[in-house]
Amino acid sequence: MSRYKVFISAESIQEKVQELAFEISNDYAGDNPLLITLLKGAFVFVADLVRHLSVPHEIDFVTLSSYRSGMQRNGDVEILTQLKCDLAGRDVIIVDEIVDTGHTLSRLIRDLSEYGVRSLKVCALLDKPSAREVEVPVHYAGFTIPDTFVVGYGLDFDERYRNLPYITELTPELNRSVVPIEIMTRSTKSTK
Repeated sequence: MSRYKVFISAESIQEKVQELAFEISNDYAGDNPLLITLLKGAFVFVADLVRHLSVPHEIDFVTLSSYRSGMQRNGDVEILTQLKCDLAGRDVIIVDEIVDTGHTLSRLIRDLSEYGVRSLKVCALLDKPSAREVEVPVHYAGFTIPDTFVVGYGLDFDERYRNLPYITELTPELNRSVVPIEIMTRSTKSTK
């Protein structure tokens, strides 16, 4: 009996990433947007997203944290790394893997707005509006999900499960186990 449940398949993720890239490319035709990616969770998402963009763009990375080891959210957002590019007059798209409470994005939006950006939008693979504590805009959303803890496709629990090509709910059984190789093999074979 399997100890995991695929919440969003690898195939569905790739289709949605292409749709989001198409929408962004249309909205920014003739422009050169700056994609600011939240690390570590969004690195897989942004890598796939930019491969489908048809507009010139730049990428920078920022690390923020509102989790303190495990699943507990914390309203205090800590900036761990700073941006290296000039933001003044830029069209900025924040790329995040998941928007839940809104605290992290709210802090980042506030900070970026102080640099005189021309426009600021948010692109998230997953949106959890039922978990929202602070209202933030999500202009490009892949999937709306309930308030459940998910891992895979860059999302982790204590630095585990980022490598899964699909998204699954973190269950007590999954958390106690190492993801079986046959799950990884079966999933990657189905994406070819």
